[in-house]
Amino acid sequence: MLTDNQRTVLNFIERYTMLHGVSPKLQEIAEGIGISSRGVAHRYVQALVDAGFISIDKGKHRGIRLLRENPHRAENSLPLLGKIAAGKPIEAIPGEDEINLVDFFGRNNFAIRVQGDSMIDIGILDGDIAIIEFRETANDGDIVVALIDEQEATLKRFKRSGQGRFIELLPENAEMKPMVYGAHRVRIQGVLVGQLRRY
Repeated sequence: MLTDNQRTVLNFIERYTMLHGVSPKLQEIAEGIGISSRGVAHRYVQALVDAGFISIDKGKHRGIRLLRENPHRAENSLPLLGKIAAGKPIEAIPGEDEINLVDFFGRNNFAIRVQGDSMIDIGILDGDIAIIEFRETANDGDIVVALIDEQEATLKRFKRSGQGRFIELLPENAEMKPMVYGAHRVRIQGVLVGQLRRY
């Protein structure tokens, strides 16, 4: 088991390496974790070597190498490198080392892969992963997964009409027309809460 300080150093080395493509020097580690002593940073690094998490190539200027996955990163999480504004460098977020996707989106959720271009006008593209919160009801304007006639599921914007007797499932594509069904034919399975896209 690593101490809290050793874990902080391991997380910093991991983030720095991912962000810069090279490992940090001892001085950068010390500054990155908020201490002034390179000697203390060296002790933490040596403890990580002894524990088998990193190795040091003695002849290299930036010789730290990560040897195995960080066990202190939560399952279903990604390293959180910081926050960014266009045109500015990444700014580290103190105390935040990773983002847990389950915690971020919530536990009452499921993911679906989008097929087709019916929602492209609001930036939901073919191949995107939509994150859906399980719900059996929705408000007008919500993006929902709707099951039609217990057979066909679709991702559309939800709207009631005819004093609740009809459900309109509205595509977000100017070239497509709304789908209108009797309310008894449509069952809400969830509401969109997020999306993922790999470039």
